[in-house]
Amino acid sequence: MSDGPESAVTARGISMSGPWGPVYGPVDLDIPAGGVTALVCPAGSGRTALLMTLAGRMRPKTGTLSVFGHTRPRRIFDAAALAGIDEIDQVVESVTVRDALTEQLRWDAAWYRLVRRADDAQLRAVCGPVFGDLPLPPLTEFVEELTELDRLLLRIALADTSRPPLLVIGNLDYVTSDRNRELLVERLIDLGRSQTVVTATVNGVAHPAVHQIAVANTSRAELVHGRKGE
Repeated sequence: MSDGPESAVTARGISMSGPWGPVYGPVDLDIPAGGVTALVCPAGSGRTALLMTLAGRMRPKTGTLSVFGHTRPRRIFDAAALAGIDEIDQVVESVTVRDALTEQLRWDAAWYRLVRRADDAQLRAVCGPVFGDLPLPPLTEFVEELTELDRLLLRIALADTSRPPLLVIGNLDYVTSDRNRELLVERLIDLGRSQTVVTATVNGVAHPAVHQIAVANTSRAELVHGRKGE
C-alpha cells in the first residue's frame, strides 16, 4: 500500500473525440487531495473538455476516471463544482451582482421555497469564503463593471455554494494583471484548505504551494502530430 498522499483524481488513458476528430487524450492524471493543482497546458477546447470531464460534466470516450472514489459521471458531478467555463457558468454582464446572486440562491433552493432578492447577509455568506479579506462586490454593481479578478471570484462563489470536495476552475489566465493573479492564487490556496482545487494555466504558477502537472495531448497540434506518428 502506498504511503503517499490521498488521491482526489485518478485518470488513466482518458480521451474525448467529437465530430471533427480527437479533442484531447489520452491523458493520465494523479491529483492529490487538498490544496491547489494547476494543469499546465495550452488553452483551447481540449483543455476545456478535460476540465469538464474531471468535474463530471462530460464522459470520457476511453479510459477510466475516479474522483474521490467515484467513477460514475453523475456521482462525480455531485462531488465537484465547476467555475470559469464560459459554456457553463458565464454571468451575463448586464445584470447586477444582486441579480446574479439571487438567481443562484433560487436555483439552489427547493422548488417550494420563496427566495427573496439577495441582501448583504447572503452576499457575505456566499461570497465571503471565496473573497476572504478582499472587498466584496457591491450588490448594486453591474457585473460588467467588476474587475477581472472580482468577476472570476464571483463566478467561483456562485458555483461553489454547496462546497463539494472538488472545485474545478477553468482558466487561471482569465486574470491578466500580475498582481491580481497573485491575489487569485492566494484565494485559491485558502479554498484549498477545505477543498481540492484544480485549475489550468498556460505558463504555470510561480508559487511553492501550488502543485503543477504538465498535461500533454490537449491541443490540436499535439493530437494531429500524435495521429501522424501512429
